[in-house]
Amino acid sequence: MTNRQRFIKNGILLTAVGLAVRSVSLIFNSYISLRIGAEGIGLYTLITTVYAFAVTFATSGVSLTVTRLVSASLGEGNEREAAGIITSSILYSLIFSGFASAVLFFGAEYFGVKVLSDIRAVRPLRMLSLSLIPLSLSSVFSGYFVGVKRVGKNAVVQIATQCFRIAITVFFINKSTSLGAEEGTFALAVSMTLTEVSIFSVALLQFLCDRYTHLKGRKGGLSELPEVMKMAVPLALSTYIRSALLSLEHILIPKRLEKRGETHGTALASYGILHGMALPILLYPMSPLSSFSGLLVPEFSESFAKGDSFRMKRIATEAINTTLVYSIAAAVIIAVFSEKLGYAFYSSYDAGKYIFLMAPVIPIMYLDHVCDSILKGIGEHVYSMWVNISDSFLSIVLVYTLIPYLGIAGYGIVIVVMEGYNFVLSAIRLYRRIPFKIDFVKSVFLPLFASLASGVLSSLAFEKGGRFLPPGWVFLEILFAVCAFIGVYTLLCLIVNGLIKRERKRTF
Repeated sequence: MTNRQRFIKNGILLTAVGLAVRSVSLIFNSYISLRIGAEGIGLYTLITTVYAFAVTFATSGVSLTVTRLVSASLGEGNEREAAGIITSSILYSLIFSGFASAVLFFGAEYFGVKVLSDIRAVRPLRMLSLSLIPLSLSSVFSGYFVGVKRVGKNAVVQIATQCFRIAITVFFINKSTSLGAEEGTFALAVSMTLTEVSIFSVALLQFLCDRYTHLKGRKGGLSELPEVMKMAVPLALSTYIRSALLSLEHILIPKRLEKRGETHGTALASYGILHGMALPILLYPMSPLSSFSGLLVPEFSESFAKGDSFRMKRIATEAINTTLVYSIAAAVIIAVFSEKLGYAFYSSYDAGKYIFLMAPVIPIMYLDHVCDSILKGIGEHVYSMWVNISDSFLSIVLVYTLIPYLGIAGYGIVIVVMEGYNFVLSAIRLYRRIPFKIDFVKSVFLPLFASLASGVLSSLAFEKGGRFLPPGWVFLEILFAVCAFIGVYTLLCLIVNGLIKRERKRTF
């Protein structure tokens, strides 16, 4: 099997699993939103800002480090070194995650009362602290499977743990939400912690079996620990700064909304609608891109080590143009059905309004994600992190300035502006290292024309088709319309692309 075939096979596998997992997750989040309300979602999202920084410290760049070092070692046929990298990474992970877990557990009251200004956050934070060690160790195994290009192992973990997460969360939510947002968020924290433990258990079992088969049972020593730290620590330090600034940004949002005159509960609800409801819809179509872009890291790492600039240019060009075609279509379809999406998933027209307003940023957001993955593959991860750090710093300034005057809409403006800023800097850096090409006719104008035409036609089909379905079957109506959009979009792209090719042949 060629590298390209393996790449496509792994990408399709991860895409299928990712779409299935994210689809279930989106519907499941809809269920949770309806159970604990916008304020509960806002409170939990706020809690996760502190938890996210703890996760950043607990993992400390270990996953990407394992991916790059293991792929390089096995590429040289050095299995003993690869085994040593895993052992060293596990020790590294235990040290950082153990410290993060202790700080979050014993400092939960301080973080809840002083930082988040909500005593209801204390118990969930203590519970979440117990998930940090298994989560960090799981990152080691995940990085290993990506590095050795056996992503099917990660797919099994995702499916198994998603099923467990849903079952355990439904169990706790049904017993807790009658007591209010506080018990609802604590139930979510319990389910997340138990889920991370289950992820670690399955990933560990998968790794032990894989090590026996592919590493000939080698356990490895700690001789590679300096090499692991040499790569992971600089990456981790820049990640800490980025994560701390991001956490501060999200903590400021409800506080600045209160400065505008909103009550604490209303501020949390507004924050929950935009960040906890609208953004997951915008990020849902990113699942296929996340699958393939994650695989780009070892591909570019291998080509970069070999000095194969032609292959890197070809893959980068293909990745950028494909992302443009896909993301433009995703932006249009989400914008066209934004109102229905908001109502179907959250029974909220406010969520639909923000989905519509944020849809145009989707192409920029998705392109930035792909550019960052390529930059990581060629050793530019530190540059990407400094771009993200400057992004977060400017975001804090804008959040502090705009929200008291514009309300939660000001945060939407911040997202749009800073996504553009981040993408421009990443794209310029990538172009200087790998001069990719963009076919504006086939990758911008054609998708834009085809998607707008498809949006109009599918929205008409949506209205017509909805009449034949029983009242309240909104999800089926959306599915019907999306299928119509994809069909028309694909047909138009094929027709116009064929005409362009014919015209170019005639010209030459």
